[in-house]
Amino acid sequence: MANNIIEVKEELNNKEKVLLVINCLQGGGAERSVLTLGQGFHDLGYDVHILRFKSKISYELSDDISYHQLDLSDYKSIPTKQLRHWYFAKVLDRYVSKEIGTPILTLANLDKADMVLRHSKLPNIAHVIRNNLSKKIELFRSQGKKANEKRLSNIYSRHPCICISKGVEKDFQSTLGVTNTTTIYNPIDQIQIIQSASEFEPEFEPEFDSYIVHVGSFKTQKAHEVLLRSYAKTKKTVPLLLLGEGALLEQMKTLVISLGLDHHVYFLGFQKNPYPYIRKAKFMVLSSIFEGFGRVIAESLALGTPVISTDCPSGPSELLPSYNLVPVGDVDALAEKMDEAMVDASMYESAFDNELLPTNIAQQYIEFMATNN
Repeated sequence: MANNIIEVKEELNNKEKVLLVINCLQGGGAERSVLTLGQGFHDLGYDVHILRFKSKISYELSDDISYHQLDLSDYKSIPTKQLRHWYFAKVLDRYVSKEIGTPILTLANLDKADMVLRHSKLPNIAHVIRNNLSKKIELFRSQGKKANEKRLSNIYSRHPCICISKGVEKDFQSTLGVTNTTTIYNPIDQIQIIQSASEFEPEFEPEFDSYIVHVGSFKTQKAHEVLLRSYAKTKKTVPLLLLGEGALLEQMKTLVISLGLDHHVYFLGFQKNPYPYIRKAKFMVLSSIFEGFGRVIAESLALGTPVISTDCPSGPSELLPSYNLVPVGDVDALAEKMDEAMVDASMYESAFDNELLPTNIAQQYIEFMATNN
């Protein structure tokens, strides 16, 4: 047994290493994408490591990947965020050197990882840009939060930036003036999604055979209010299921009652495995005011589920034909599409693109970094 363990360690030490850094593995599409991409790198033969800054986990973790945790909160006594991130980057670099080795690729995912890795001395760092930056800044400012484009440009100009849709890349370049970019879509593990979709049969009280589904956090970006007002204008022949949690959940529950939809709309909370619900749905609907990629669209297509979406920046128009799209915030247009799909959802079917499979996407990362270092 001891010899087998030694052989496994030696084999891993001989493999080239890939490191993915993220704040935590709780909830959202970015976290799911990191895990999927990590699996893609493993399947290509790399020794894959995921390092997070918090312990929180919402997903099952693959045994094919090594997981690490360094708590950023341990350094909150350092007076300013910039100094804290600078110091923590040194801690991270020492840890990686000692416990992992030198990665051929290090990917920073989401804000906290970006802020820390801008100071890192690790080789071959890239930032993964996962949202429409100008829309995110606009939303922040509408909520009284600060956003400094000059500071962001300084952060993201130090390393290559990989955007998860062409729309995100175009917006990123125009917003920050950063040009060392490319587009690589999110990986979608169709085989795993199909397997997960068969893990159980959704059961409902009251029972119904057909339904519409929306999957997403209850936050301003997802525009649940538009979705609910649109649904209220339909014939409501099929119920609407909402999967997710978030700050606006109670507000949306109140809106459902005020619209008289309490016997038509069902809140199912966060689902660790949403795929059985997506597979059985008559169609998926998205009402977002902006997206980075629209991961749930690609996941729905992987299961053969039709999708209707707002034509928001960015992502939906790169995944769906124009007939499946409606203008952002257009309650009447979305209601009309939903009414059509309740009668015949097949007119909104669209093919899944095999280029999104994890090994194909992971290979694109390797090729991009090979030409940028």
